Amino acid sequence: MTRMEKIAALAADPAFATLDRSLSVYYGDPAHEDRMAALYARFVKPGDLAFDIGAHVGDRIGAFRRLGARVVALEPQPLCFRALQALYGDDASVTLVDAACGAREGAISLRVNSANPTVTTASQDFVAAADGAQGWEGQTWDATLDVRMTKLDALIAAHGAPAFAKIDVEGFEADVLAGLSRRLPALSFEFTTIQRDVAHRCLDRLAALGNYRFDVSLGESHELAGAWVSRDEIAARIAALPHEANSGDVYCVLLA
Repeated sequence: MTRMEKIAALAADPAFATLDRSLSVYYGDPAHEDRMAALYARFVKPGDLAFDIGAHVGDRIGAFRRLGARVVALEPQPLCFRALQALYGDDASVTLVDAACGAREGAISLRVNSANPTVTTASQDFVAAADGAQGWEGQTWDATLDVRMTKLDALIAAHGAPAFAKIDVEGFEADVLAGLSRRLPALSFEFTTIQRDVAHRCLDRLAALGNYRFDVSLGESHELAGAWVSRDEIAARIAALPHEANSGDVYCVLLA
């Protein structure tokens, strides 16, 4: 089956009904996929290893594979993991890991948003920040789920150091970076305007690890602002964003 045939099969399966929106948003727009691949091509070359931390339904896996990279992808939600197995389980260049990622090895409880799994999180602070916030109306974290947790250092020990790591874990990004003790050539982490402090903690961690420069891409635009700047400059840029900007990704490159 082609990837689109696999996606259609998932969309037709009532067991995956809560993923319908994600499958449509992340796989239904070829222009979106082209922009994403063009952006990641700045950091990922054929044969490189890429990490996808918080893979959800795997559109970033698809982008990395389109660029010829090998992928290690983490996803702790059982339904999402089953979707990833259906879409990428037969690809020998994709390693799927059924786990969350954080500062330590062990277990952790997820706060599950059954109606909108894309915002399921390991961060209670994220849930609290979303409560009553403009643009987050109607979001309900209605269940908890205990899952295995690993850390970036353990993934690197098992699979090698990635050329690029994408981190998108709904307010748990700083905890993920706390489990990293070495410099990576490039990475990205998601931020939200309801938790700008998490972005600042991420920036502090990366500044402690190495001489990084930063740029930002808002929403799902997959377009960088256009200038690689210091930790203080990107922090100021994030602070100045209107609340309505909602979310984006900070891209980070290590200077030689």
